[in-house]
Amino acid sequence: MGSRRGRPQQQQYPPPARGGGRGPIPQQQGGGRGTQGFTAAPPQHPRHDAAAGRGRGRAARGDGPSSPAPAAAGPLGRLPPELRQAMEDPSPPPAQPVPVPAQAEAAAATGQAAIPASSKAIRFPLRPGKGSAGTRCLVKANHFIAQLPDKDLHHYHVSITPEVTSRVVNRAVIHELVNLHRAAYLGGRLPAYDGRKSLYTAGPLPFASKEFQITLLDDDDGSGAQRRQRNFKVVIKFAARADLHRLGMFLAGRHAEAPQEALQVLDIVLRELPSARYAPFGRSFFSPDLGRRQPLGDGLESWRGFYQSIRPTQMGLSLNIDMSATAFIEPLPVIDYAAQLLRSDIHSRPLSDAERVKIKKALRGVKVEVTHRGNMRRKYRISGLTTQATRELTFPVDEGGTVKSVVQYFQETYGFAIQHTYLPCLQVGNQQRPNYLPMEVCKIVEGQRYSKRLNQNQIRALLDETCQYPRDRERDITQMVKHNAYQEDPYAKEFGIKISDRLASVDARILPAPRLKYNETGREKDCLPRVGQWNMMNKKMVNGGKVRSWMCVNFARNVPDKLARDFCHQLAQMCQDSGMDFALEPVLPPMSARPDQVERALKARYHEAMNILGPQRRELDLLIGILPDNNGSLYGDLKRVCEIDLGIVSQCCCTKQVFKLNKQIYANIALKINVKVGGRNTVLVDALSRRIPLVTDRPTIIFGADVTHPHPGEDSSPSIAAVVASQDWPEVTRYAGLVSAQAHRQELIEDLYKVRQDPQKGPVSSGMIRELLISFKKSTGEKPQRIIFYRGMALARASFTKFCCLNSMRSEKPVLPWRQTTNHR
Repeated sequence: MGSRRGRPQQQQYPPPARGGGRGPIPQQQGGGRGTQGFTAAPPQHPRHDAAAGRGRGRAARGDGPSSPAPAAAGPLGRLPPELRQAMEDPSPPPAQPVPVPAQAEAAAATGQAAIPASSKAIRFPLRPGKGSAGTRCLVKANHFIAQLPDKDLHHYHVSITPEVTSRVVNRAVIHELVNLHRAAYLGGRLPAYDGRKSLYTAGPLPFASKEFQITLLDDDDGSGAQRRQRNFKVVIKFAARADLHRLGMFLAGRHAEAPQEALQVLDIVLRELPSARYAPFGRSFFSPDLGRRQPLGDGLESWRGFYQSIRPTQMGLSLNIDMSATAFIEPLPVIDYAAQLLRSDIHSRPLSDAERVKIKKALRGVKVEVTHRGNMRRKYRISGLTTQATRELTFPVDEGGTVKSVVQYFQETYGFAIQHTYLPCLQVGNQQRPNYLPMEVCKIVEGQRYSKRLNQNQIRALLDETCQYPRDRERDITQMVKHNAYQEDPYAKEFGIKISDRLASVDARILPAPRLKYNETGREKDCLPRVGQWNMMNKKMVNGGKVRSWMCVNFARNVPDKLARDFCHQLAQMCQDSGMDFALEPVLPPMSARPDQVERALKARYHEAMNILGPQRRELDLLIGILPDNNGSLYGDLKRVCEIDLGIVSQCCCTKQVFKLNKQIYANIALKINVKVGGRNTVLVDALSRRIPLVTDRPTIIFGADVTHPHPGEDSSPSIAAVVASQDWPEVTRYAGLVSAQAHRQELIEDLYKVRQDPQKGPVSSGMIRELLISFKKSTGEKPQRIIFYRGMALARASFTKFCCLNSMRSEKPVLPWRQTTNHR
């Protein structure tokens, strides 16, 4: 079955997993995007409890009887032999004496690895060969083969004075310069400009440095008055030549490192025309003409668009195209927008203080145009909302102190009678000298992207808009490429770039499904999934967890108490039938509570339960929460109280699941509960028989790490780094996780490895990696001899090499304290 997942550009969420368990972690815009194959299965989103596996104690890492001899120092020195061999050059040149920098000597003296001075100091392992397992097939990928241009590319530095931060204004300045001086001063060249400091040409300009004077006129506002002029000084100066030969060598496999500058030039060239046609955001372009608009609620709508990026691949150079969508503010009259936002009719009543604050927060920074002056549509940016109603507002009209009301001014000056005098006015301009505009004379300007956080209903509507079957996605992508008409793009022609209009075909293999092992007490002891599907009928969990004490709190008003009791009883019965040691009766009967009092209700019910369990020296193992289908922040609040304040495992269920009373739903929830309380649902037969390459032949720990960043508009919140690691071997099915707050929007994980100063012991190693390694040792009784590390990447490609260099050095550091501790025993 093909994936139906699209690409919402506002916030890229998987659909909320309302069956319970942890909710989806939001991903910010601008992350890296990979190839979309049209036969891929839907992505899975495993969740791990952050509280599990936080073992502490002395590190215990040693060579052991089967360890190889100590390897040479350096970036590859402490790697396992097979990985070190893969990363080394198969035919290295004769060794040459190289001077050792002072910092390298110091690092060697202290036993720590020095970070390479250049990314070239690390060679990434080459692909060992092609796959041979499974059934061969051909799939289509959303890549379009590009012909590498045979041009002499030149890079020029651009300086625009006075300096402006808007790329739109910068592009307008350079566009005017090209229109005026292309033939006379630019040698007929059509340059590509990145909107900041860099300009590229296919061949040299007839000067090394030149200054231009450019005048821009403001947009015509329809008033007939003379438009304001703005003068700019533009200096274009030669910077360097972009080397496409190295890119060709890299694509041919004769160069180890991708030349990022050459790729950046080609990306800028192919973005030049779409940037002029559409609204660019990140690597995507949006327009109301690229597809249907869909309302998202609260005055927002979705615009369709496309993502575009030039990529080096094994097939050669290719253009990666994908469909995307994001949220824009609807171009509505401001009163209608406010009514949608408040979900209330405000045409005949004043606003409350809370409503006024909500509207002010939503409209601050939004551009509006006036509608009371005929064809004159002057634009303003909203800075605030008045606390007084329009009928109460006055302002001085001259230096003599003459005061006039806003209502009177609009009647006398424009002949416009304000109808909604009980509503506040919009404040535009600066705070020192604000201008007042009645809400009814303003309309929101089209094309303003909404960059704040979406609510759950808006996220769901955006996902529904972007969710497509593979055949529909393929059709839309192909149509988008034809619509863009790259063969007619003047910039692509200028630089000699040719783009195929056919999806790339890629050789693929359908791998055989792994056989799954279940508990011996079930009727079916193992299972072979077919077409990616299987169920729990006649099977029992391989290791059932224990839930001896649990309770339920119902936050859904439309779920009666009897239905909640029946649901909980059926769920407990399913957990028991599936192999868990699960008590059929709760500690306390299910309790109903108001969603706006989640913290008070949970803590009160928890203390009631502990009054019963405390004297028996027992703990509460599980809390089941029944939530409304549209629960807003309730889910996050419940998780925060349970996991941070109370320290108990929680399982959330939605109202629609409760009403269905479906065995399949019970089985799915039981699987989630079992994992959360430390059980294992199934293991791979190949793991038990030690037949998984690079995993089961020696003790192996598998890490996964990623960083979640705050939503757009949240400028002070920290980023959250998460690291998980397997805690069993050879099954590698149980994971423990750690989370850590770090600097805002920082992608490098700061707490992977740390050194703290102990007054008695001196420098002491710590960090997330070390803690999880120790936990693995306690859980399995083995010291890992191999580490496999999966890193979720949202970095730009140009930063990838630097990231790998830094993290590879950090990941080596925990090795030394482990060995030293073992050698002293």
